Amino acid sequence: MRCVLFYHAFTSCWNNGNAHFLRGVARELHALGHDVIVYEPADGWSRLNAIQDGGTEVLAQVPQLFPGIDIRAYDGSLDLDEALDAADLVVVHEWNSPDLVRRIGRRRAQGGSFALLFHDTHHRAITAPEQVEQFDLDGFDGVLAFGEVLRLIYLRMGWANRAFTWHEAADTKLYHPLPRIERQHDVVWIGNWGDGERGAELVDYLINPTVALGLQTRIYGVRYPLVALRSIAAANIQFGGWLPAHLAPEAFAAARATVHVPRAPYARALPGIPTIRLFEAMACGIPLVSAPWDDVEELFPPGSYLRAADPAQMTRALQLLRDDPELASATAEAGLQTVLTHHTCAHRVLELLDIVEQIRGVRLSATQAEYEGAAS
Repeated sequence: MRCVLFYHAFTSCWNNGNAHFLRGVARELHALGHDVIVYEPADGWSRLNAIQDGGTEVLAQVPQLFPGIDIRAYDGSLDLDEALDAADLVVVHEWNSPDLVRRIGRRRAQGGSFALLFHDTHHRAITAPEQVEQFDLDGFDGVLAFGEVLRLIYLRMGWANRAFTWHEAADTKLYHPLPRIERQHDVVWIGNWGDGERGAELVDYLINPTVALGLQTRIYGVRYPLVALRSIAAANIQFGGWLPAHLAPEAFAAARATVHVPRAPYARALPGIPTIRLFEAMACGIPLVSAPWDDVEELFPPGSYLRAADPAQMTRALQLLRDDPELASATAEAGLQTVLTHHTCAHRVLELLDIVEQIRGVRLSATQAEYEGAAS
């Protein structure tokens, strides 16, 4: 198939965790023999912020990590005649502009033969539904929602005729254990501050517990306000700033444990949707403790990570991982095997191809019905 993917950013992962999964999907589609073309706006906010953060060289490195993927940055309005020519599958991520979404949907409605899917990986359907309502999805064949609760919202609100649950996963060609790297830190956290959506949680479940235990901790991320940076410095925690996604496996390998702190909207309003870092940390073979999060879809079996219902439990769990190497090793191994068995980008691409076949089956049935109706 000729797969055309419209992303807000592919070469930049600056404050853009979606890029990790979307890159892995493109990689696995190509590995199966499909032609993959990725379009990203040259002036996208993630790219511009990465460049401002000194990431010009990093952005130039990304295409080398994904050989065979045709990455096309565009300025201004996109020539859809060229972009959609001979396309079989088109996926449009929800961080594209409503205008681009509308234009692509109209091309499909006007007789485009490609399967067209809208991919939602955000909590806006709950926190800012008016933003989702801006998207004209009438011409789309369906929605890829990164959690069952989000899929049901799309159907209940009448935003789509069909929606499919399509969780994120780890790009295991990139995220995997690196046993030769020496453990240098007790705890590593890789994630962004969260624009006020998990600031208090990071203090309660990351900063305070590691300080109480005297753990050597390193934090990576962007958009940390001055008050947060001061708290990190006062706690004698090392702050590494932006860490490009392809360097994260080395950071995980250099630490003995990590934590999962979901943003409040996901933990409270969209249960069952983990952060991408949960998949990636497990894939890297590092034991993990999660702040409160309800795994309602049972993505991860017991033993694949430790759970903390409150800050006191987080402190005890991190202490257990520090003092019990066998528990730490068993937890890391269970998490790794869970990801390898169920949650890789290769798994998700097979799910995507199955969804495309379902869409084609529905179209074929509709075409046959129209033919039979016309003939009767």
